[in-house]
Amino acid sequence: MKNIKAIGLILLALLTGLAAAVYAAGWISRQGGIASNKVVVAAVDIELGSRVNAQMLTTVDWPSGSVPNGSFGEIKALQDRVVKVGVLRGEALMEGKLAPVGTQGGLSAVIASGKRAMTVRVNDVVGVAGFALPGNYVDVMVNAQQDKGRGEEALQISKTVLEKVLVLAVAQEANRDDTKPKVVSAVTLELSLEDSEKLDLARSVGTLSLVLRNQMDKTTVATDGITKGQLFGAKEIVQVSTAAAPTPARPRVRHAGPAAQPASQCVEVIQHSGSSLTCF
Repeated sequence: MKNIKAIGLILLALLTGLAAAVYAAGWISRQGGIASNKVVVAAVDIELGSRVNAQMLTTVDWPSGSVPNGSFGEIKALQDRVVKVGVLRGEALMEGKLAPVGTQGGLSAVIASGKRAMTVRVNDVVGVAGFALPGNYVDVMVNAQQDKGRGEEALQISKTVLEKVLVLAVAQEANRDDTKPKVVSAVTLELSLEDSEKLDLARSVGTLSLVLRNQMDKTTVATDGITKGQLFGAKEIVQVSTAAAPTPARPRVRHAGPAAQPASQCVEVIQHSGSSLTCF
């Protein structure tokens, strides 16, 4: 009796194993029948602004139904192209991540169309303690003497002159994957041509400060700036120029003789070119 049970269990195990093997073989054959295409991916991490070569790339099989738009099927199609964003290992290279054909490598490849790159000198305070990293956005503030009219005292004013400015690079590094603070002596910003002129004037007339802002915050706030008097709550004194009031003219009294006595009534007689005063 015991042998029959043991044989039954063995047969059941064999049937179960056979069924699993048949199912696995069918699944493998179905997977092999799925259509796939070759897609070029990064074989190593590629930093933005780098020129791509064959050693940086490889191809993998990608299901035809989920091939990324703008991807490439051959490595030679990407020869000498420049990436304008950082690409991680195993990530597919697409046209949207590449600079136009013929673009030279370097920082100029990552500047947006119509924009300019401008570098300003900073220290640990101006550079927000090294937290103004590539890919972050900052506001630019200037502290300067405000011009006044003739005879008026110049006022010290602090004002935000530029908002939501993209940091392209710090020192000579443009890698946006690093989040560790770096205290550097220069920061390169991406600006329009008009904003470049503003920044150039601002750094020549006063002291610049960078104000780090949230990357998702796109709100702009127009301010009038603040003076030292407003900062400490001093009331502004308005100078009012008052013209001197005209002095009333004194009545001219004609005297008859060197010692004329006051009288209650006087009569002036005008005859030809002369006149005489007679008092009663």
